Amino acid sequence: MAPITAAAQARIDAPADLVLEIIRDFDGHHRHILPPAFSDFLVEQGGVGAGTVTSFTTTLGGRSVRGRTYVSEPEPGLVRETVEGRDMITLFTVAPDGPGSRVEIATSWTPDGLAERLVAPTLLRRVYRQELGLLASYARTVAGHRAAAAAGA
Repeated sequence: MAPITAAAQARIDAPADLVLEIIRDFDGHHRHILPPAFSDFLVEQGGVGAGTVTSFTTTLGGRSVRGRTYVSEPEPGLVRETVEGRDMITLFTVAPDGPGSRVEIATSWTPDGLAERLVAPTLLRRVYRQELGLLASYARTVAGHRAAAAAGA
């Protein structure tokens, strides 16, 4: 069966370096941007960027699956999660866009059957849109706290 991809993208009103910091910090910031489809999130090794190992449960369409990922950063602005035991790869791509940033979350994999091929991409896109919304809100909060701290310093 041929590989498929599910992706969502958004413009975030926060600088790319801050957005990338949030995504890379699995043991801190990243927890704040996970939508309800992800539960039991655990950092097993590392915690920030390349070398981090995480485990979690993903629930889509009423079906829960336990997963384990390995994080790498093959180039600046790109965080890659490889799922253990599957040919599934999720890429977080962050690029400057004026004073803000453009972020895409995309997962590519070979589905385990026709039902997964037909249903999972739509469900994942919905989850990724939620995650991008949480990221936008959280990044604004972090940026605001940092601006206030800098003004008070």
